[in-house]
Amino acid sequence: MEGNGLRPMDAEQLREQGHKMVDFIADYYKTIENYPVLSQVEPGYLGKLLPDSAPTYPESLQQVLDDVKEKILPGVTHWQSPNYFAYFPSNSSIAGFLGEMLSAGINIVGFSWITSPAATELETIVLDWLAKALNLPDNFYSTGQGGGVIQGTASEAVLVVLVAARDKILRRVGRDALPKLVTYASDQTHSALQKACQIAGLNPELCRLLKTDSSTNFALSPDVLSEAISRDIASGLIPFFLCATVGTTSSTAVDPLPALAEIAKTNTIWFHVDAAYAGSASICPEYRHHIDGVEEADSFNMNAHKWFLTNFDCSLLWVKDRSALIQSLSTNPEFLKNKATQGNLVIDYKDWQIPLGRRFRSLKLWMVLRLYGLEGLQSHIRSHIAMAAYFEELVGQDTRFKAVAPRTFSLICFRLLPPSNSEDHGNKLNRDLLESVNSTGKIFITHTVLSGEYILRLAVGAPLTEKRHVTMAWQILQDKATALLESL
Repeated sequence: MEGNGLRPMDAEQLREQGHKMVDFIADYYKTIENYPVLSQVEPGYLGKLLPDSAPTYPESLQQVLDDVKEKILPGVTHWQSPNYFAYFPSNSSIAGFLGEMLSAGINIVGFSWITSPAATELETIVLDWLAKALNLPDNFYSTGQGGGVIQGTASEAVLVVLVAARDKILRRVGRDALPKLVTYASDQTHSALQKACQIAGLNPELCRLLKTDSSTNFALSPDVLSEAISRDIASGLIPFFLCATVGTTSSTAVDPLPALAEIAKTNTIWFHVDAAYAGSASICPEYRHHIDGVEEADSFNMNAHKWFLTNFDCSLLWVKDRSALIQSLSTNPEFLKNKATQGNLVIDYKDWQIPLGRRFRSLKLWMVLRLYGLEGLQSHIRSHIAMAAYFEELVGQDTRFKAVAPRTFSLICFRLLPPSNSEDHGNKLNRDLLESVNSTGKIFITHTVLSGEYILRLAVGAPLTEKRHVTMAWQILQDKATALLESL
């Protein structure tokens, strides 16, 4: 090999170059607050900075890191910045990073038990640990007919259970009934459900996104659901899947799980609970009531990579009946056969997911649980909720603003009130405020639309965020609001 290229997994080179990389990442975190939170580059910027072909000869790690600093980081939106308040958080942590590093170093492809027994068994154990911490019902544990599995994202989780639910109902009513299957959710449900329906070959017109409004705090109404199901049954259609959300993307609305579960049970509908964001809060006893009713669900999902200090990707899915997943997703070609699998002695997680291959993701979740402990994780959640409550108080003290939806977790929905009562005027004013705030690079927030109103969202959740960052965000919002109102 010419030049100074790396030899394949040379232990001493790994030690030397690994130290350089850790130093680089540590310095990044040390200075992350100095970067514009939202990348300020224009589309196509990177193609102008990088050559049009790969290098013929090896380059040094230092050359690469210099380019990362000068060319890549300007095009990064810094999700771990303490001034990141957009979308929902994507937590990282030293524990998660170390677990990710260890997973990358071992680099197994754990599709079946025999490919690395520890990968399968650790995943089973930590999912049971977390089920216990969340107080999930016993039938979500691996010791029964169900169990937990790590998916890449909540989008994958909902697709997996939707396909299992589809096949389960078709085994009962016949495959010709596929065009008649109906899915239900609120209009606040994540768009991943619609994509899952498309991939699963369901009639897109029969994905019922039922209207919500401020009278139910944008949660799904059981009465509206019951009426929709009754109409569909009367029309000869077949209700088969209900997705409820704990912590919707727009406003963190919480669907009434007990009432919805009763309707699903009465109509033999698969009941899935999507708690991708807010499920993490249920490790705190005072927030566990938000998932009351999950004991009647067929499946439950939360993203450890959102608010649980576990680096992306790590989406946790529990099911009551793992055989439903296996019947839909299992393959058993000759080259994968082995004694443990054929004897039904082990779990093969390849049969619980869409792809065959899978990474050793349980390592990072295991390290987060061990290095923080449940008490540390609870403190993490509570601190963000307290800071969100503080921001909510600041909004309430300024009569030019109003909070729009009740704060349940650590998201605040609010808007700047227009001088007139024109809704269009108010929507433009808040669009302009969002653009003005984000263009500073000092903070990053996002928006949604609720009941036709353009709403600003501020989600507290970055691991490095402190109260002073929330105070600064509010000051920027106030200053930009003053400038906009004075320009009218």
